[in-house]
Parts: sequence; C-alpha cells; structure tokens
Amino acid sequence: MKTIVIAFLIGCLPALAFAQQAQPDFSKITLVIHGGAGAITKANMTPETEKAYAAALEQALQTGFAVLKNGGSSLDAVEATVRLLEDSPLFNAGRGAVFTNEGKNELDASIMDGKSLKAGAVASVTTIRNPVSAARAVMEQSEHVMLIGNGAEKFAGEKGLQLVEPSYFRTERRLQQLQRLQEKENPQPGDSTGTGSTENIFTEDKKFGTVGAVALDAYGNLAAATSTGGMSNKRYGRVGDSPIIGAGTYADNNTCAVSATGHGEFFIRLVVAHDIAALMAYKKYSVKKAAEAVVLKKLVANGGDGGVIALDRKGNFAMPFNTPGMFRGYIKNGESKVAMFGSLGVRKFRR
Repeated sequence: MKTIVIAFLIGCLPALAFAQQAQPDFSKITLVIHGGAGAITKANMTPETEKAYAAALEQALQTGFAVLKNGGSSLDAVEATVRLLEDSPLFNAGRGAVFTNEGKNELDASIMDGKSLKAGAVASVTTIRNPVSAARAVMEQSEHVMLIGNGAEKFAGEKGLQLVEPSYFRTERRLQQLQRLQEKENPQPGDSTGTGSTENIFTEDKKFGTVGAVALDAYGNLAAATSTGGMSNKRYGRVGDSPIIGAGTYADNNTCAVSATGHGEFFIRLVVAHDIAALMAYKKYSVKKAAEAVVLKKLVANGGDGGVIALDRKGNFAMPFNTPGMFRGYIKNGESKVAMFGSLGVRKFRR
C-alpha cells in the first residue's frame, strides 16, 4: 500500500510542477502601444488635436490593460488594443486609413504569439472592419500565415468577422491628403509647386501611420500586433512591413515582442522586428540596447525613418524612434503614460 501511495505521489509531481508554473504573476503585466511616427511636433498640432490623440492613446492603453488585469492573454490584449485604434479616425489604420492612388482604402495587419511562434496576417483588404482580428483568425483558424485581397475577405466572412462597405473607412481628412499629393504630382499649367513625380508618396506630411501593441500577460507570454492603411497615394498594390512577420511584427517569449512603424521598405529590407530579437538572442543585448541599435543606427545608416515598441518577458521595454515624434504610450503597475513629441534620435521614452 505504501508503495502504491509513493508511486501515486511521484506520478503527480509533473502536474504539481505545471500548476506552480502556471500561477499568474500580475506584477509584471505590461502593455506598450504606438500610433505612428514622423514629423509629430507641437508646431504641427493644435491643442485640441493633441488632446484628442492623447485621449485616444490613453483609451487604448486602458482597454488592453483591462484584459491583462482580468487574466486575459497577451494575444487578447494586443488584439483589443489595436481594434480600438483601428476604429479611431485619428490613426492610419482601419477607419481613417489613407487612400491609394486609385482612391481606395487598403488595409494590412498582423499578429504573433510569442509562446507558440504562430502568426497571422492579412494584406490589401478593403471590407474587413478590424483587420487585426482577421489576422488572428488566419493564425488560429487556418494553416496559413498570410492571406491577401479578396481571398482574405472571403475567409474573414466565413469566420464570422464583421465586413463593411469600403466607404466605412473613408474620412475627409485623408481624402484631402490624397488630393494634395496628386496635385503636386500633376501640377496645373503655371503652377510651379508640383514635382511631376511620385517622390512625395513617402514623404508627404512626413508621418508614417501605423498602429501597434505589444503585451506581457500574467503567465509570462508575449504577443505583438500591428495594423495600417499603408502610405497615402500608394500604387500597384504596394504592401509595407506591417503584415510581414519579422519586419513589422515579431514575438518570441525567449526574447521580445516588437511592433514597428515607419517607411516600410526599409523595415522589410532590414527585417527590423526580428533583428531586434536576434540581437537579444545571439548577442545577449537588453531589449533597450537591441531596439536602439536597430532603429538609431542600422535604420539611420540605411536611410530609414520610423520607430518601434519592444517588450521583453521581464516587463522591460523600449520605444526608440529616429523621427521628430512618435505617438506612443505604456501602462505598467496600473500607471499609464502617453507621449507624442521628442527630439530627433530620441533614445528613450521619458517617464
């Protein structure tokens, strides 16, 4: 009998060990967000606009943190956060997305789970209200990583996601932005301000609109999500870094979770999000050192503009950007901070 009891207890040890490991630790739960980088300065913004952006960022933080505080997963938190930013007309993602040269709103998004390394993405969609949720559906309900265009929309509809008319995403502000760009490309006779080229599609307003979130949940798992409307006046079905795993989004519990914003072509070429994780894995850099090395050195050396948010499994995070400003914020231990402005090459988020 004694032998049987001992054997039973030994057999229970793995389960007991797992139960101990699975105990949630709410002291480290952290959420970090961004809403785009570029020429974001006080001089370019009215007090009313600044207040509106601050309120939207704060609402996004509180939304995602509520998920984490209630024991929700990091995946749930980043999805909920990005959905709220997609629904805000202030940001270039979802409603309020920029227009293509053809006058359409084409949306891209991705999400990644740091625990399993599973990921999902959609690109060039025009009728999915919340592309980040479609990206998660691709990750969890298909054998694929990325779906695009009509196929992605058909898949989203089959999975019960909300579809809307393309006009839902249109805003007057973004339409006027497109018109300004096209007027510069095709000047009227006697107008000396036009360039007659497509150079301005990447520099107009000098702001790269993307939204993103990275989170650490009570179980020690990381996740990242990114969503965008792309670049105003883009042509030929151009897709940037936001839906590309390793470029605009990456998450690995062994290193960090990253969401990027900037001139996507450079983020793709330099595989920015994964490069930050690789520096942590192979050179044992801290998340701050790795993020700054990529954003403030490699990107700058190659002519790329933008920034990232990066978070490790201990709750340490970094928000480097090489542009005048970046919409950003974090919430940790119930304390939230949001910011927009900063000097060129700012090295950290000032608390």
